[in-house]
Amino acid sequence: MELENNSYTIQGIPVQEIAAKFGTPLYVYDAEKIVAQYTNLTSAFSNLNVKIKYACKSLTNTAVLKLLRQEGAGLDAVSINEAKLGLDAGYAPEDILFTPNCVSFDEIIEAVDMGLTINIDNISILEHFGNKYHDKVPCSIRLNPHIMAGGNVKISTGHIDSKFGISIYQLPHILRIVKTYNLQVSGLHMHTGSDILDAEVFLKMADILFSVARDFPDLRFIDFGSGFKVAYKEGDITTNVYDLGIKLGASFKAFCVEYGRDLEMWFEPGKFLVSEAGIFIVKVNVIKTTPATAFVGVNSGLNHLIRPMMYEAYHDIVNISNPQGLSRVYSVVGYICETDTFGYDRKLHEVREGDLLAIKNAGAYGFMMASNYNSRARPAEVMVYKGKPLLIRKGESFEDITKNLVDVELD
Repeated sequence: MELENNSYTIQGIPVQEIAAKFGTPLYVYDAEKIVAQYTNLTSAFSNLNVKIKYACKSLTNTAVLKLLRQEGAGLDAVSINEAKLGLDAGYAPEDILFTPNCVSFDEIIEAVDMGLTINIDNISILEHFGNKYHDKVPCSIRLNPHIMAGGNVKISTGHIDSKFGISIYQLPHILRIVKTYNLQVSGLHMHTGSDILDAEVFLKMADILFSVARDFPDLRFIDFGSGFKVAYKEGDITTNVYDLGIKLGASFKAFCVEYGRDLEMWFEPGKFLVSEAGIFIVKVNVIKTTPATAFVGVNSGLNHLIRPMMYEAYHDIVNISNPQGLSRVYSVVGYICETDTFGYDRKLHEVREGDLLAIKNAGAYGFMMASNYNSRARPAEVMVYKGKPLLIRKGESFEDITKNLVDVELD
């Protein structure tokens, strides 16, 4: 979203026009930005056999999946339904990495039957897998390196108390299972968390993966997960993927020489690809002043964008209706019946009832974590593609909220 001639635009289209056409609250995604982020990442590793598996849990709208498939991405899916959405969007089954956590073995069987690439993060599931498939179906193994990394403990997944991955200290157990069932291990995987700035975290992870890989002679790929940090406000430091490409690339090439053949390098970016491409447009219902605070109450809440309340995430907020007004300090709050705040003490251009606000960095885990809390309908989604705003999901109605309710007669 750019400020041009006193108007916020996406691909030259005034954001206010998009909101007028489709209503608010509204998620809007810039396809050009998604493609640019994908290009940045692939360019940073252009001298390597790199495969990008989009972590679609961040935003699974089929239009976005199709867009990234056109660019050459595969998918990282964490549920059967995510994988089915990927198939519907045209992905080949083998290009979908299935990395669930704490699911039943029945779900693993379904994923195998679908032809997905299976990534296992549990000793028990690995034993079940070996007992059923032996050497007939290859799998990848997700390891927990016991590295604390990420911007918030809720999104740190590689530490010793994390439920994700098989502990690196359980490697002897893994090797016994692999040998007992003659398993085909085609990949090794680690993911330590989100919002990682330091290339050294990835290099430390690489050292662990390389040391483990020596025990698996038939690998096709090594998956470094993701966690690249994006900017949430002006001046934020972000992951330098080009610096990472140089450092990790050199380390990876050296290992491949030692291993005896070239392997594929995989990454699973989600937020990095879609977060900055998305804005969430809300309308100001009321301006409510107290002796301490000026509240801006909008027509949305944590039911549509929960990240500020769940993760204390910062999302920049701008007044797109009055971009040149005098600056004042407000707290922007929602209409949910509990503490429900998008941003405390924010300096915004003067806000009036009826104004439109845009909440930035809403492309990742915005709509995906939306709910019907307070019996509110979920909003529509729009993607701006080649200069045209396209409706890619209808907003819900009251009938959508009630359609699965079963009317019973009560005495």
